[in-house]
Amino acid sequence: MSNETEVVIDEKISKATALPKKYKVILLNDEVTPIDFVIEVLTTIFKYSEESAKNLTMTVHLEGSAVAGTYSYEIAEQKTLEAVTLSREHGFPLNVTLEQE
Repeated sequence: MSNETEVVIDEKISKATALPKKYKVILLNDEVTPIDFVIEVLTTIFKYSEESAKNLTMTVHLEGSAVAGTYSYEIAEQKTLEAVTLSREHGFPLNVTLEQE
């Protein structure tokens, strides 16, 4: 007598992994926050070059809003918090929002 048992599996197990959702950090235009300050926020918090920051700031100014970056939720939330905190510390009402991509 043999104690060996053969096991045959008919089903294949598939593993579905979803990539984390991305969020856009959006700067909104206002009539109070100076353009130079917005450029400073973009260079210090979002790591834009001076020239890119100026271009994006003009987009915010002319079109009312612009995407500063797209990140995972935690990073987008942190950058939003940093930008708004810095703005309030300097007495400006710069508004920054998150939007799922």
